[in-house]
Amino acid sequence: MARGGGGGCCPSMDLMRSEAMQLVQVIIPAESAHLTVSYLGDLGLIQFKDLNAEKSPFQRTYAAQIKRCSEMARKLRFLKEQMSKAEISTSPTQLNETHLEFDDLEIKLGELEAELTEVNANNEKLQRTYNELLEYNTVLQKAGEFFYLAQRSAAAQQREIEANQSGQTSLESPLLEQEMSMDPSKQVKLGSLSGLVPKEKAMAFERILFRATRGNIFLRQEPIDEPVTDPVSGEKVAKNAFVIFYSGERAKAKILKICDAFNANRYPFPEDVTKQLHAVQEVSGRISELKATIDMGLAHRDSTLKSIASDFEQWNHLAKREKAIYHTLNMLSVDVTKKCLVAEGWSPVFASVQIQDALQRATLDSKSQVGSIFQVLNTKESPPTYFQTNKFTSAFQEIVDAYGVAKYQEANPGVFTIVTFPFLFAVMFGDWGHGICLLLATLYLIIREKKLASQKLGDIMEMMFGGRYVIIMMAVFSIYTGLIYNEFFSVPFELFGKSAYACRDPSCRDATTEGLVKVRGTYPFGVDPVWHGSRSELPFLNSLKMKMSILLGVAQMNLGILMSYFNAKFFRNSLNVWYQFIPQLIFLNSLFGYLSLLIIIKWCTGSKADLYHVMIYMFLSPTDELGENQLFSGQKTVQLVLLLLALVSVPWMLIPKPILLKKQHEQRHQGHQYTMLQDTDESVGAELGEHHDESHDHEEFEFSEVFVHQLIHTIEFVLGAVSNTASYLRLWALSLAHSELSTVFYDKVLLLAWGMNNVIFLIIGIIVFVCATIGVLLVMETLSAFLHALRLHWVEFQNKFYEADVNSWVAFVPRTIIFSSVVSGRIINIQSLV
Repeated sequence: MARGGGGGCCPSMDLMRSEAMQLVQVIIPAESAHLTVSYLGDLGLIQFKDLNAEKSPFQRTYAAQIKRCSEMARKLRFLKEQMSKAEISTSPTQLNETHLEFDDLEIKLGELEAELTEVNANNEKLQRTYNELLEYNTVLQKAGEFFYLAQRSAAAQQREIEANQSGQTSLESPLLEQEMSMDPSKQVKLGSLSGLVPKEKAMAFERILFRATRGNIFLRQEPIDEPVTDPVSGEKVAKNAFVIFYSGERAKAKILKICDAFNANRYPFPEDVTKQLHAVQEVSGRISELKATIDMGLAHRDSTLKSIASDFEQWNHLAKREKAIYHTLNMLSVDVTKKCLVAEGWSPVFASVQIQDALQRATLDSKSQVGSIFQVLNTKESPPTYFQTNKFTSAFQEIVDAYGVAKYQEANPGVFTIVTFPFLFAVMFGDWGHGICLLLATLYLIIREKKLASQKLGDIMEMMFGGRYVIIMMAVFSIYTGLIYNEFFSVPFELFGKSAYACRDPSCRDATTEGLVKVRGTYPFGVDPVWHGSRSELPFLNSLKMKMSILLGVAQMNLGILMSYFNAKFFRNSLNVWYQFIPQLIFLNSLFGYLSLLIIIKWCTGSKADLYHVMIYMFLSPTDELGENQLFSGQKTVQLVLLLLALVSVPWMLIPKPILLKKQHEQRHQGHQYTMLQDTDESVGAELGEHHDESHDHEEFEFSEVFVHQLIHTIEFVLGAVSNTASYLRLWALSLAHSELSTVFYDKVLLLAWGMNNVIFLIIGIIVFVCATIGVLLVMETLSAFLHALRLHWVEFQNKFYEADVNSWVAFVPRTIIFSSVVSGRIINIQSLV
């Protein structure tokens, strides 16, 4: 309900004016400060001011507690990351009061973090050992196969040599005897290295080894069928098993360095077959043991995380709440005795009793011997703006606030936006079939709003869910305008009776208006279905919708100008009434109000007058006779009077107001006008201090600046009256585009597929029609019409009366926050700081 001076000049609506605000001071004993701020935050009806703005965050009283809260938030994020990795979701239970104290929660979170950190470290070590054993097992298998094949090849060669020795000539025998009699101590013994190297590096690995040892090695590589888990990175990597034979320690040192450079993991391989079998068995046994140990560790970790998940939201809420409380306490001024804290803030006038009840409860619950003191302060500061909204009106109010927050108790466009926004959308989107689709989709969101509100939705779904009541209003109005346009997916229906026209003879069967005669009364509601599909459909609907758009636009702009009158009366600004509201109303209606009147007369009389010709020659040749374009007697005289009024209203807006403002300033400066002094010396001193700069500005009053400012506003309104009226033609353009797109999809997709008498083509046509309807008409066209309706409200409607000082404080909205506070002239959501 409207409150404050000038009440009674505007409609009695809850959203019409912002709530009356008061600056309050609360003196809180130190022992009950925490509980008091907590209760006030739950109440959500006080906006604290920062009384320690000159102090840095580290110099404030509760900096250590905020640091503790930040550390707890870090631990909670760590637990959340661990649950995400383990694919464990938190319980979507509603938040209730937890019995866990803040200090106990801090200790518990520290223990859980230490436990999980230790479990993760042990699991990481075990997993690395497990992966190394798996690689070792792979190397034993591949190298064992290689040695087995080499031994078979060597045994076959030995048998072949022994078989050939008996048939050798006497010339070869001395050489063989000399070779066999060589001293075994002089033979060179080869060493070997085995391991795994990444497959992508295998060729480079082989080339570098060959060049570094000058070819004095023997390398054998074998690809592994499946990627193995690298022990270091923990990722799946395709690798090759290798065995290198070398001679000498220098060659071994080079090979080791090259293996390290290529991330080649080396594993020992025994040459003895018995030792190989023993190594394989030992590695397999250790792999089984480690697997069981790792599974037990993971099961223990998962059970711990599941127990955390059931309470995580409670803990997170408690940590955020405590941080918000201490952040708010840091904005309170500490008394010199350090026994009490002083808080100042804004609250609605109606909330005084509730705030005092919260203070009393906090005193009793904290068992404080001294109660809190609540008092209202006198101030000249501009209060913040606060509108009481509910889940239905909040979305409409946010549409207005996105343009700018209303000044304190300025007329709120949100009252009218509830009706005008969905209606203008529906004018562009009018189709009752598409409206039903929107309605069904939105009803689903509304019916399941409690369940969906507790879930995390995507960005797009979050916006749709937040604006569900806006969309359902848009859907209802779309059904209404669709019935007026008589369009159901572009198909007309005779819902309200028979068409007023019928064919005079068979010549009109080709769906033209030629040959049609009126056989019954006018179609009772909306557009007669006979117009759809006729040759005159586009000319008829274009004319209808274009004129209707102008009528709607002029009506809404007149509403905006009328609201400027309510604002001027409320704030007792007579200059704006006489030199802004009246000339603006005269100028707009002398031109476009007159055009709207001609449109209505033409509809009622069925005249063939050309309104374009009437409006153009009203300016170019106002004294000429109208001839066949005359709609009523005395029309030329009326046009001359209206033209004269429009010309007079321009200097009326421009000249008097700056002159009168200068005169008022001079009278005020000479002391001809006085203001009431406040009752107390403190308030007088505060007023003088707060208005020192303002009075200094009055002394520097510049007539030229005020005149230029008024000139800009006058030019903006005069040119805007033309451009804004033309801008409403987007209602006609988008309505036509929506109708034609719907017709194209119906005729060229659905009917074309139906006419082919083929089931496959029919199914494809239905699928294409549904996808095109949803994607283009229900998504893209909805978004387009929404944005254009938004533009019409922000620019064409609100600029007539809505100042929305963008430098003022953001709206005081306690419904979605724990605490609100003023920092550097802005209201900060404390919960967003957590």
